[in-house]
Amino acid sequence: MQREDNEIAVGLDIGTTKIVAMVGKYNEYGKMEVLGVGKSKSLGVHRGVVNNITQTIQSIQQAVQEAESVSGMKITDVTVGIAGQHIRSLQHSDYITRPNADAVIDEDDIEKLCNQVHKLVMLPGEEILHVLPQEYKVDGQAEIKEPVGMYGGRLEANFHVVVGQVTSIRNIGRCVKSSGLALSDVTLEPLASANAVLSQEEKEAGVALIDIGGGTTDLAIFKDGIIRHTAVIPFGGNVITEDIKEGCSIIEKQAELLKIKFGSAWPGENKDNEIVSIPGLRGREPKEITLKNLSKIIHARVVEIIEQVFLEIKNYGHESPKKKLIAGIVLTGGGSQLKHLKQLVEYITGMDTRIGYPNEHLAGNSDAETTSPMYATAVGLVMDSLVHIKKQKKTIQKQALESTKAAQQVESSDTNVLEEENTGIDLKPRKNILEKWTEKFKEFLDNAE
Repeated sequence: MQREDNEIAVGLDIGTTKIVAMVGKYNEYGKMEVLGVGKSKSLGVHRGVVNNITQTIQSIQQAVQEAESVSGMKITDVTVGIAGQHIRSLQHSDYITRPNADAVIDEDDIEKLCNQVHKLVMLPGEEILHVLPQEYKVDGQAEIKEPVGMYGGRLEANFHVVVGQVTSIRNIGRCVKSSGLALSDVTLEPLASANAVLSQEEKEAGVALIDIGGGTTDLAIFKDGIIRHTAVIPFGGNVITEDIKEGCSIIEKQAELLKIKFGSAWPGENKDNEIVSIPGLRGREPKEITLKNLSKIIHARVVEIIEQVFLEIKNYGHESPKKKLIAGIVLTGGGSQLKHLKQLVEYITGMDTRIGYPNEHLAGNSDAETTSPMYATAVGLVMDSLVHIKKQKKTIQKQALESTKAAQQVESSDTNVLEEENTGIDLKPRKNILEKWTEKFKEFLDNAE
């Protein structure tokens, strides 16, 4: 990607119904400006998992080409989102005993603790994707958010560990590489969507984000500003379309149109005499379908999806006072645009609900299409990538400054010593756990080729 200011990023959302490539940058007000969006029909993905490499590569290339022509830029590297029914999460506690309790806890100790969690033995064919520290304990003192700079012999932490299938992840990497793109970063899709639609206040108060996509429904729960629970449910908008197709004996294209135009999650809203006529195939008689029946079909499936998500929220333990989700539920993704869904979710869960639009972080002149919940994940991926670039830039500048200072302190007469000093200074930015994992993942993909 040609970056004059190193500030342009591309997010690639490989979904079940559509693949979106979004190019964006920060404007002078610190808001994200979308430079171009390309989307294509996703043909080789089922429930968030790639099941046809060739078709997925074609769809990715199509979306990327469209984004290139709209933005007028050449795309070479992308940040990709990972989701799918193979993703699961678990809670884990671990500790390290520090050799010197009189030394201050630093980044290396936290890194050592996180690396220890990465060595957990998983089921065959599974790999740890994210190790997210929740809170720390130092020598038994609990509820520490930032232990760096404290003294202590025993450093403990609770972790939220996200696990996924190696083969599914490898296939996504393979598709991106075969499309002629480099993988700059990998992010869990529920986390990307959360960044795009949730405010910091909501994350602090406690909120459940439900992202209803075509093939999967992703859940991310935040409390005290920290991610507490993630889950991927293998149902989405496509199963609703499938049900309409079966229940009304019509083709998929018509079922999808019916759902978008006339669909409602609340059957009581439709009168008995509201009828929609669908043209028959090849000279056959048109079909007449009552909107009440259509709503009943949709309602049955939506209730099932929401109940599964609510079960996950209950598993997190939202009823205990400390884990209460004050900000309730935020719905996003293409499926959240279904009429009366908000009311149904409130009725089933008894929690405050709103529809999440990714417009909070977008520039004011963004078009209506970009601010639709359908693009929440893509916006989140671009934001993640921009933050990642900014961090790298800052660290490199800081360390370059340190190296200049160090070089100035050295005796200018002894050039050999000066050279040694300069080569001894590490200009590489300190990587966080996720960046390290991305690097390992890229290596893993290269070896798998």
